[in-house]
Amino acid sequence: MIILRTADPTGCSHYQHWSNDDRPNLKYSIPLPNGGEIWPKKQWQWAKERALRALEDGELVFKTVKGVTSVSYKQYLRDSQGEERKTKPQTIIDGFYTQRGTAESVALFGELNKFSFPKPEGLISQFVEISSKEGDLVLDSFLGSGTTAAVAHKMGRRYIGIEMGDHAVTHCAPRLRKVIEGEQGGISKSVGWQGGGGFRFYRLGSTVFDEAGNLREGIRFEHLAAHIWFSETRTPRGKHRRTPLLGVHEGTAYYLLYNGILGDQRPGGGNVLTRAVLAGLPVHDGPKVIYGESSRLGAAALEALNIVFKQTPYDVRAR
Repeated sequence: MIILRTADPTGCSHYQHWSNDDRPNLKYSIPLPNGGEIWPKKQWQWAKERALRALEDGELVFKTVKGVTSVSYKQYLRDSQGEERKTKPQTIIDGFYTQRGTAESVALFGELNKFSFPKPEGLISQFVEISSKEGDLVLDSFLGSGTTAAVAHKMGRRYIGIEMGDHAVTHCAPRLRKVIEGEQGGISKSVGWQGGGGFRFYRLGSTVFDEAGNLREGIRFEHLAAHIWFSETRTPRGKHRRTPLLGVHEGTAYYLLYNGILGDQRPGGGNVLTRAVLAGLPVHDGPKVIYGESSRLGAAALEALNIVFKQTPYDVRAR
């Protein structure tokens, strides 16, 4: 609700302070039903086009009590185009008890394997309904028993869940498989859930960098390769056979000389770019980016060969 104050209900009114932000597009008059107009003392909540459209559609309700005029914006379950509107946020969400979450967990995993203090699906569905629409992406950085992912799935949202604990395997993944199979607990009946869809389960690899932001000692080739490929192309590398050629992206080939990838296990062997090493690399007729411990080729030679050399670990970007 927007609260306005007026000394004279038939004349101009001034809106009480709404925001500290100085936004000129929020400073305008709103016509009153009696022919007067209301100007904000500082600024309105809505842009003028939205407020006037609401006024024209009969969605503004004016009330004056003891010299104070209030304007309410009507709320409908559906808008004029028939699209369903979101639940209006409330200060208190009533009607949900945490015990329901425990009962839902027992139904899913049994009494012995139930999750401790899970949130009920009905409670989470309120937040998902308020803050998103179908197709939106919901993120839960501490997935727990998987309630948020299960609710998002049933409500037609995409989702990402992150969990460090073993229950990512013992609870989250099995729960989502049951959702896909059409389990009827939680909010299933209220949203008409019948099953379907799918999800992908990933395990994060070892960290590339230590706490100081330095390349972690002993990192495996495939983990460093995946990081370099993503930092260069902003695309996932996926599964590849063990080769110094990481891939070709938009015409540029990316190579990594690291951890004896060429079969030479001597210190620094195969990790240094030489003409002999270059001759042994998979051929690419185009620009090349090569990561390695060092390069024996000078700047002129690199340019002539259409190579950008980047030194590990110094040119490996943390972000």
